[in-house]
Amino acid sequence: MRLVEARVQNYRSIIDTGWFSVEENKLILVGPNEAGKTAILQALQQLSSPEGVKELDELRDYPRSRYNDISTNKVQSSNITVVEGKFKIEETDNVDLPEGFGDCLYVLEKRMDNKLYHRLENSPPKVVYADISKDLKRLADHVDKPVDNELVEETTSFENKLSEITEDWVGTTIINETRAMLLDEWLELAFKRIDESNVTEEERFDRLKATVNSYKIEKQLLKVLGELVPTFVYFNNYARVKPLIHLEHLAQRIESNILDDFYYDYGNICLLKLLGFEARYLSDLGKAAANNLDGESWKKYRDQLDKRQYQLNAASVKLTTEINRVWMPDENRAEASRLRIIADGQYLKVVVEDEMGVEIELDQRSEGYQWLVSFFIIFFAEAEGKYKNAILLLDEPGLNLHALKQAEFRKTISRLGEANQTIYTTHSPFMVGANELDIVRVVEMVSREEGTKVHTTVTASDSNAILPLQEALGYDLAQQRNLVFEGLTDYWYIEAISEMLRNDNVVSLNDKIALIPAGTASKVIFYATILKSHNLKVAALFDSDPEGEQAAKQDNLIVLLKNTNIFQVKDFYQGSAKKVEVEDLLRDTLVVVAKEELGWDVMDIASSQPARPIADVFSSQIQDFSKYKLAKGFLRWARNNNAGALTGVEQEQWKAFIEKVNKALR
Repeated sequence: MRLVEARVQNYRSIIDTGWFSVEENKLILVGPNEAGKTAILQALQQLSSPEGVKELDELRDYPRSRYNDISTNKVQSSNITVVEGKFKIEETDNVDLPEGFGDCLYVLEKRMDNKLYHRLENSPPKVVYADISKDLKRLADHVDKPVDNELVEETTSFENKLSEITEDWVGTTIINETRAMLLDEWLELAFKRIDESNVTEEERFDRLKATVNSYKIEKQLLKVLGELVPTFVYFNNYARVKPLIHLEHLAQRIESNILDDFYYDYGNICLLKLLGFEARYLSDLGKAAANNLDGESWKKYRDQLDKRQYQLNAASVKLTTEINRVWMPDENRAEASRLRIIADGQYLKVVVEDEMGVEIELDQRSEGYQWLVSFFIIFFAEAEGKYKNAILLLDEPGLNLHALKQAEFRKTISRLGEANQTIYTTHSPFMVGANELDIVRVVEMVSREEGTKVHTTVTASDSNAILPLQEALGYDLAQQRNLVFEGLTDYWYIEAISEMLRNDNVVSLNDKIALIPAGTASKVIFYATILKSHNLKVAALFDSDPEGEQAAKQDNLIVLLKNTNIFQVKDFYQGSAKKVEVEDLLRDTLVVVAKEELGWDVMDIASSQPARPIADVFSSQIQDFSKYKLAKGFLRWARNNNAGALTGVEQEQWKAFIEKVNKALR
């Protein structure tokens, strides 16, 4: 299952984050220190934590400013929801969903008393008393009729028994398991008095029986899904792998269950797990060399040594490959290092071999390099175990890495996210790609009274909260060629379409062109002026609405960029609509995407009103329409489709746009 939405309440600095969506592979939580990012990750882990993680403690975890509510029994721990998660059932879960449950979400909730509750969302509606009351009364009337002239006494009549069961029920009373069992017992007794020749009452009984017991379908499904919940694994202060491990000492500590230093031993135990050996085995193997061995014993000993060497070498190669992807991404650079794991008697050593073949211990390398080595050893060691069906929660990963290596490590996290859904926090602009703003959630705490909030759009009232995003874009601006346009959603469309067309060899946007959302049409001029003042090449794109038209025709912009570098959406649009925006270059596809991804059906209106901008069609038909939601829906769709999924006209429009931009900024 995959987490699609989450909400944290009543936890430390958090009063209520509100529901926030979680991306399919990777989600980035951005915000300043003390905003509550760590608290969000720690609370999420409580949904399904690995063995050994501390449970919730009302004294430590309930918001301190409200603790008096608990101490005075104003609220009870059993009624305090701390964290909720909504999970989507995927094909790989191999769950045979009953009819009507195809679109359901599994919702898991944990309360302050550490009790877990689950339910289904988007499942068939619950059976209520109004759904079955008439049939129940008619069946009661039928079975109370005399049989063979034998009158039913009033005290034992089925109508009276039914009245006793449903005495305090109203039409909206849900037929839960307890009520269903009472009705089922009543039905079983009533069945014996049904005239078997009466087809109508036989069918009524069957219908009531199935409806009353329908709760069992959901109950069984909840049980199955409860066993599929991923484990939430939280990394905060990554344990370090030490460069020299004394095997006998470690084996004794493990066997005695006395681990002197958790972080020291945990990292080293993970290293052994990655290698596929136990400390005791390697220690005994190191001692065997001192013994006098006969021929057969010597051969067995040599085989064990060879096996050890092969496994050490395989692990060394795997780690070296992954580390150099981040540390030295250019594989042809001579200074790329090689990590080596060496067994020497009672010692297991981790050394780094440089380009000259010189070996130095791991702890003599930089803090960033040590952190990276330890991260990969621990992750690879656990990946096939408790992390196999896991959601990774990374708190400020790569903090010790240089800025440019953080950018490379970001790609590593993307690879991790393909196998394990990953959520990480950061306040570093280098851990947020300029093309990843759609998978960012901004975390801020305006005041202690309001607590931590998670914004579902890239916005915040505190400018410090979105500083990493601004800096991430600013870092991306350091290009010789820049295309400036109005909105963030325009950025997502341009980026996604460019990638689709490039992958299908239709046309390729020059990868040296930086895409820069200015925010509004008026700010495009401001951005263009600054960039031109630094002698950078600049082109501007405006919507063809009144604001965009006015901005595109300003004399100072024309003097600055010349007409050849000022574009409007209408320059590429081939339809009949007026006042078009970037969305209109994807008009037909967005209508399909909106229905598939968001459940917004405007197909009939859009086809009957071709002269109307598509954003206007959506806003008139969809309550609380959001361009942001539409663009995000398109991004999800684009990741699973190629350029051939676009209409021919759309491909032509975007091809013309990209070719014009490439020419203007060549």
